[in-house]
Amino acid sequence: MRELFYVLGLFIVIVIGNCVIVAQTDMKPPVPKKETKVTKIHGYELKDDYFWLRDKKNPEVIKYLEAENAYTESYMKPHQAFADNLYKEMLGRIKQTDLSVPYKLGDYWYYSKTETGKQYPMFYRSKKQNGDDEQLLLDQNELAKGFKFYAIGSFDVSDDGNLLAFSSDTTGYRQYTLQIKNLRTGKMLPDKIERVTSVEWANDNKTLFFVTEDDVTKRSDKFWKHTLGSNDNTLVYEEKDELFGLGVERSRDKKMMFLSSHAATMREYRYLPADRPDGEWKIVLPREKDHEYAVDHYNGEFYITTNRNAENFRVVRAPVADPSEKNWTDFVPHNPAIKVDDIDFFKDYAVVSEVENGLEYLKVMDLKTRRAAARIATPESVYTTSLATNPEFDTPVIRFNYASMITPNSTYEYDFKTRTSKIIKQQEIPSGYEKAGYETTRIWATARDGVKVPVSIVMKKGTKLDGKSPLLLYAYGSYGYSTTPSFSTARLSLVDRGMIYAIAHIRGGSELGEKWRQQGRMFQKLNTFNDFVDSADYLIKNKYTSADRLVIQGGSAGGLLVGAVTNMRPDLFKAVIAQVPFVDVMNTMLDASLPLTTGEYIEWGNPNEKEAFDYMIKYSPYDNVKAQKYPNMLIETS
Repeated sequence: MRELFYVLGLFIVIVIGNCVIVAQTDMKPPVPKKETKVTKIHGYELKDDYFWLRDKKNPEVIKYLEAENAYTESYMKPHQAFADNLYKEMLGRIKQTDLSVPYKLGDYWYYSKTETGKQYPMFYRSKKQNGDDEQLLLDQNELAKGFKFYAIGSFDVSDDGNLLAFSSDTTGYRQYTLQIKNLRTGKMLPDKIERVTSVEWANDNKTLFFVTEDDVTKRSDKFWKHTLGSNDNTLVYEEKDELFGLGVERSRDKKMMFLSSHAATMREYRYLPADRPDGEWKIVLPREKDHEYAVDHYNGEFYITTNRNAENFRVVRAPVADPSEKNWTDFVPHNPAIKVDDIDFFKDYAVVSEVENGLEYLKVMDLKTRRAAARIATPESVYTTSLATNPEFDTPVIRFNYASMITPNSTYEYDFKTRTSKIIKQQEIPSGYEKAGYETTRIWATARDGVKVPVSIVMKKGTKLDGKSPLLLYAYGSYGYSTTPSFSTARLSLVDRGMIYAIAHIRGGSELGEKWRQQGRMFQKLNTFNDFVDSADYLIKNKYTSADRLVIQGGSAGGLLVGAVTNMRPDLFKAVIAQVPFVDVMNTMLDASLPLTTGEYIEWGNPNEKEAFDYMIKYSPYDNVKAQKYPNMLIETS
């Protein structure tokens, strides 16, 4: 349980109350050997003493990793009793026997169940909403037998309800195999396709369109058509541009298939009538530099969400026969204060997912009566909300998700006609939870360039702001991904012990719109790190915590963040949690053979170009380690 490991680590490396907990071990930390590799580029010499550790097949690498694991286990062993208590505490907050919210698709309600003592969920459907006549579709526990790891990816039922296309990964590397199950007979079909990343049925219930990834780079680069009963897969399209990946989907009205070619700052869509799987795919709008768009189909027209002349995006309507810009009509006009994230169409309504001032909203548009659009009401000032699973096109209601840092995950049903919501499920916490015992707020830290950075906070009600509370500061800040103020039961183990938990919504994400994203990527990436440091400074100056009680956490690109700021300001933090951190920026981005590298050029830059290299080398954590006093660190790999 990853949450257990990092929570336990926190208590070992930080001050709790007035006591300092120090782990004891007789083992000495392992020290890897040095084999210097020099890379000469742009007049620089990049010296890497540990390049040899990249070879996962090298027995010496495995031996070293085993030594690191043994050292960690020895270091943590004195705290095993505490770990056991934490585990029981966390487990007590999880309802192990549970049922997901059923969603309607065709003649059936689909849902999953979990049971105490079973590691994985089971997937069911029923013609009755109460589940009286349920049918077991997949038992992931049975499928997982014989494997150390098992994950379900795609789960797509044909329109006639007879066939289930699903993908599974048994490697842990998101390497999915597509299979098809006959839901009438319960038998698996012989069709089996490797390395599938997305899949969609055509309307004929026998044609599958799917995307596969490259074996080495893991880029989703090939688009195929497969007809059931055939041993052949027909290659429909291959994406040659290394910056782009592919994905396939079908419109909710089941009229159109869409193939997306997507890069970090560009999009291109192809379309095909869903009832003509043997037809010719056509381009909606050809790709252009910095043009991001998405397309949907409704009432015989395309609806295009675009950033053309609209930094925060707008939605335009266009004829299918010629969707070029000259034929666009505004449907949701651009608003520089509100970012349009998405739009979903139903028979008589559209729902716009939008972001304003760092908060998410769902805006409902009545397409039949043209009533004024209205946002779905939210009960708190700091929260997260999004549409839930709503596959049906002709529906009087939709489901949406809602949570906050003190409100457990909830699913609501919204009535289009009455514009009212009712809660249909809220996460249960068996060991008990009193929302009134906690408080959440959002503050605004001032960055060094004067920009206001939102910071979401949760703590026990009545916590004194005297600088004595330990605080965990989390952030991500890349790819335009917004870190939402969501609910976590594992986090309660920290907050209940007096810790404050904070999320810094730094530039590089999209919390404050598209400009927020653009100001934290490429040649403005240093803003991301400065925002984080300045948010930490603000929390200290305003007595939320102190430097000797401040812990920072980030994963993946967020691991790059905490690595960079630790090099910049090691004095500011007591401890660092880096989860699968991306820290060797230069070596990684200089190796185009590595998975996903080329697609990352638009986010970080291509270091083969000197201007990008000169900028990236300033913050690459691995290349900026120096002789200075560093905070305690807990580093997780995968």
